[in-house]
Amino acid sequence: MTKPKILLVAALAVALVAGCTSAPSRSATNMPGMSQSGSPMTNLPGEPNPSAPALGDPLPGMPPVTDPRNVYAAAGAGMLLPVVAADKPLVYVPHNKSGDVWVIDPTTYQVVGKNHVGGELQHVVPSWDMRTLYATDDKTDRVMPFDARTGRAGPVFPVVDPYNMYFTPDGKYAISVAERLRKLVWYDPHTWKIHDETPTPDCAGIDHADFSPNGRTAVFTCEFASRVAVIDVPSHKVLRMIDMTHRHTHMGPQDIKLAPDGSVYYIADSDANGLWVLDGAATRVLRFIPTGKGAHGLYLSRDAKRLFVTNREEGTVTVLDAYTGSPVTTWRIPGGGSPDMGNVTADGTQLWLSGRYNNVVYVMSTKDGSMIKTIPVGPGPHGLCVWPQPGRYSIGHTGITR
Repeated sequence: MTKPKILLVAALAVALVAGCTSAPSRSATNMPGMSQSGSPMTNLPGEPNPSAPALGDPLPGMPPVTDPRNVYAAAGAGMLLPVVAADKPLVYVPHNKSGDVWVIDPTTYQVVGKNHVGGELQHVVPSWDMRTLYATDDKTDRVMPFDARTGRAGPVFPVVDPYNMYFTPDGKYAISVAERLRKLVWYDPHTWKIHDETPTPDCAGIDHADFSPNGRTAVFTCEFASRVAVIDVPSHKVLRMIDMTHRHTHMGPQDIKLAPDGSVYYIADSDANGLWVLDGAATRVLRFIPTGKGAHGLYLSRDAKRLFVTNREEGTVTVLDAYTGSPVTTWRIPGGGSPDMGNVTADGTQLWLSGRYNNVVYVMSTKDGSMIKTIPVGPGPHGLCVWPQPGRYSIGHTGITR
């Protein structure tokens, strides 16, 4: 038997045991870089993953996964829906400090609009149908919609504590991530009436999320509790809480990204200066990947082969193999900086990031990390949105599309 087959059999045995037991307590979780047995963790890209949620039981109404090895296969370079392809290319930059959204023309790198909301703007979030972009303000509990086709802003409307916003993969619900109130608020995305709420009292700093390949499970990070909350999407119930192996109470788990094959979730931890790796079934922490000081945002290349990690406290971007988590290279911002949130352009050639503490926006080449442009913006730029985006639907944040 070859070595990969031996490793696969071992992984099957571990997954079967894990499936018959409850989630481990913090004292039972694995040390960084080690499996439960104490041996180094090994990923096998392309091999079946028994711990990942079964694709054969998808959330009803969710568009089917076209490639089990890459849940982002429909969001490749230039793969724009016909209705999205006609949208005006723009980049939307929300500001924490000035309470407005600046709009940048990505062809000229010029600011072409400013829209004042007030409060503290956090993210610009594409709707599930990718027809509206929502600027979220968690200080005044309001959202400003933008027409994705024209970039024109509409009237603000109330939403409970929208630090962040996500959409269930079936498009049935919009989820306001109420960080301050420690709960998820489930809305009808057409009427914006509240359907129900999910209290998460043990998840201090609930803020970022991603969904399993079958759409039935969501994992939300708890920034100030050094853990994640695993949510059952059909019932809106908390399934379990999973602690990281080393706890931080300042700025711990933040952004989260599902690996293309659904084998693991990568979780950026600012205080730990790297990524925790959670198994695909969202039951246990497998290992830790060091990246850089202040690891914060996670973005995939258009072919989903590379994962870009923004290290906000040291002005770098770490590039990892998206399937294995292996380091590829590190890009350094000339003179330092504070790369935060953003996204990759539709053609895959540029990575746009807000410079959170430098009041700029960075435009970097995804080929070699070279700086294409640094654009001065307002105070406290945060979750910027690059539009349009490829894909069939959006699950929110700054443009996670599948």
